[in-house]
Amino acid sequence: MRPGPLVVVGDTLLDVDVEGEAERLCPDAPVPVVAAGRRNRRPGGAGLAALLAARTGAEVVLVTALGDDEPGRWLREALSGSMEVVGLPLRGGTVAKTRIRARGQTLLRLDTGEGRAHPLGLDARRAAAALRGAGAVLVSDYGLGTAEALREATALTPAPVVWDPHPRGPVPAPGCALVTPNEAEARLLCAPEPYTSPEQAARHLARAFAAEAVAVTLGARGAAVARRGGAVVRVPSPQVAAGTDACGAGDRFAGAAALALRDGARAEDAVAAASREAGRFVEGGGAAAVRLPDPAPGGRLPGLGDRPRTPLEVARVVRAAGGRLVATGGCFDLLHAGHVSLLRRARALGDALIVCVNSDDSVRHLKGAGRPVVGEEDRTEVLRALECVDAVAVFDESTPAALIERLRPDVWVKGGDYTESDLPEAEVVHRAGGETVILPLVPGQSTTNLIAAARAAL
Repeated sequence: MRPGPLVVVGDTLLDVDVEGEAERLCPDAPVPVVAAGRRNRRPGGAGLAALLAARTGAEVVLVTALGDDEPGRWLREALSGSMEVVGLPLRGGTVAKTRIRARGQTLLRLDTGEGRAHPLGLDARRAAAALRGAGAVLVSDYGLGTAEALREATALTPAPVVWDPHPRGPVPAPGCALVTPNEAEARLLCAPEPYTSPEQAARHLARAFAAEAVAVTLGARGAAVARRGGAVVRVPSPQVAAGTDACGAGDRFAGAAALALRDGARAEDAVAAASREAGRFVEGGGAAAVRLPDPAPGGRLPGLGDRPRTPLEVARVVRAAGGRLVATGGCFDLLHAGHVSLLRRARALGDALIVCVNSDDSVRHLKGAGRPVVGEEDRTEVLRALECVDAVAVFDESTPAALIERLRPDVWVKGGDYTESDLPEAEVVHRAGGETVILPLVPGQSTTNLIAAARAAL
């Protein structure tokens, strides 16, 4: 059975890091003077949780409120290349959080914007359809109205729901598979009951929310996990170097837990897996290490959205912008939902996607007489029409190794019917400094099955 996407419901913010040097104090106040340098923008809140999940290769749908202002338009464009975005309008300005940083330390945070989700403008049909088809749901609540607007619809989804609550947001919908407050949030959520320990809080909140499980996250001390009516388990946290930036760790944790539950993990095992992923995220630099080049229209890098580009032009533009080039290959005969899912998830791994397509002669050599059903010109035309595809290249050889040598992608993607040892082009990818990523296939979706079904219907 096809695994549904991770549907992230919540408030998206704009996070900005201004990195500079602080080598002296201000003469009129005992505060550091920061000589501002690099400025990095990225999605925050639910947008960051969705982006981090998409970068693992998961198919993601984000249901969020986005303003019709410059920050809101930037967020929509930056996210649309990695996932499907279902938008609510925002009443007021997009919330932005700007951190002033020097030598890896945050010195000041400036918050602007007062926007809240406007439920009357909700695209109800698209949101409801996304929730019905979800493999798992993550409610990433930042207290700005999206979770409240969709609370009832979320309660009706058959998929496991992970609810990451906020003190200014609604109470989690009953029946959640996992609720994930941090310790400070758990204290507030327990009120007026006294808070005595994270274990007691997890047990109390599991009953109060009618949740299958609650995990009170404790940073370096791990998490206390309570099943409703069951024992409390303490899940340890991986060792993380002191002084690392933990911003965004909660978003990575919640997304990883939701994906683990989608794949059938128990709550305790999902929390353990999520703790490991959050630890790796923090060790890798946390949210400050998330880089998104400013997009052009359509979520593409500047220079990619204005006109069609050849594959080599796309590769040059991506490298010049400091972006990450992704490539994949195959016959793509009779394009189907499995192909589209793979291509969308591949595009989410970087900033541009080039699809390498077997020529007609190459397909006949691999598949035999009678294939391809669709000629190479038509196959490439259909692929170019997909929003997640930036360019298409046709190759005549049995493998795209020679083409990969010219393109030098940072990531080479293949479907889960292969292993890396099966791919003769993997060595070429690694020699060019790239990595190979194997993404799971959509079960039951294949060109061979489509051809067989068509013949049976005649």
